[in-house]
Order: sequence, then C-alpha cells, then structure tokens
Amino acid sequence: MRPFLRAALLLLLLPACRPDQVEHLSNTKELAVESANWEVKRIMPQQLLRAAAWAGDSLTRTAERELRQVLTEKLAAGGVAAALPYCHPEALPATDSLAKALQASLNRFSARPRNPVHLAQLRPTDLNAADTTRQVARTEQNEFTYQRPLVLTDQLCLRCHGMVGQDISAADYALIQQKFPQDQATGYQLGQPMGVWRVNLKRYGVAELWTMKTRKVMKPRKPLF
Repeated sequence: MRPFLRAALLLLLLPACRPDQVEHLSNTKELAVESANWEVKRIMPQQLLRAAAWAGDSLTRTAERELRQVLTEKLAAGGVAAALPYCHPEALPATDSLAKALQASLNRFSARPRNPVHLAQLRPTDLNAADTTRQVARTEQNEFTYQRPLVLTDQLCLRCHGMVGQDISAADYALIQQKFPQDQATGYQLGQPMGVWRVNLKRYGVAELWTMKTRKVMKPRKPLF
C-alpha cells in the first residue's frame, strides 16, 4: 500500500472530535483572578497594623452589641439580680467565638472597676470620650495590642453604673455590693468613659483577617440566555 494511502486510512480510523463535543471554559478570566487571589502574598507591617485595628473594632463592637442584647433581656425578665451574672462580655457566646477565630483575647480595664481584677492605672489620653479613638501597636514579632475607650453610651447601663439612689435603687446596689464588695463603678453619667477595652492579638489571626477582607470576590456572571 502506498504511504499516502496508508496515512489516509489511519486518519479515517481515528475518532473525530466534532465542535459540539468540545467543552469550552467560559469563565477563564474568573478562574485566573480566583487563582491569583489564593496566591500567598507578603503582608506589609502597616497592613498588619490596619488589620489589628479591624480585628479590635470587630471584637469590641461585637462584645458591646451582645452585652446590650443580653442585659436588655435579663433586666426585663428579672431586674438587676437576673442581669448581674451576665455582665461579662468576653465570656458571651458570640464574642467568645469571634475571639477564638481571631486568635485574640478581650479584656476591660478601669481606674474605678467593679471587679478588682480589672483595675489599671490609665492616662487621661486613654479616657477620650470618643470611643473610636484607637491605640494599635505591634508589641512583639507575633503579638499586637488594641485599645479604645469604653464609654457608657446606653441608658441601660445606668441601672448598674449610674448614681446610687437615683439610677440605682438601694436594693439593687446591695446586690451589687454583695457580689462585688470592692465596687467602685458607680456614679457615671451617659457619655462618660468608664475605662478601656484591650485586645491582645496573634499575628496569624491578624494576617488571616487581612487576607480575607482584601481578597477579591468575583461578581456572579449574568446568564447569557
């Protein structure tokens, strides 16, 4: 058999691929962007500080929101006696869960605390009434700190931290003193700073938050038909 006839016969025997049998990728651009998003990128020191501020804001705002919800419910159900055991925002479920996700620990400190374990000497600059004033620092290679004022912004809090005999009844204050005999956290007014929130953060959690918040998310494509 002649060579050209042999080649023609082989071509006829090979399975043919028709255009309708070829699967074309229609989202190659999205796949390329998604691949780039998941590449390991170097995070600069200033970006880590910014992420630490994001993490501190998120954790403290979550604590304030959850505490307000819980205390509103408990005060309505049973007054100060029912609410007093729950005034520990760092231990509340949503706050604790977020702290674990961020690899962070949340604390409160005051020059006039209810619980002596929260006692700290604070500077006047720490007690700025603008509760958005933040202090963020990288204390070690893998450690960050976050601090902002803890301000009494809710009328609800006066039930336990306001003026005794005016905002706090004598019976309620007796309950507070029974649980916290060294209490100093009364006499506050609405809008007054009571202390500070402090958050300690691990580098891994901060870096992960930066990655998640800055990762591009492709918008869903509109169907062609």
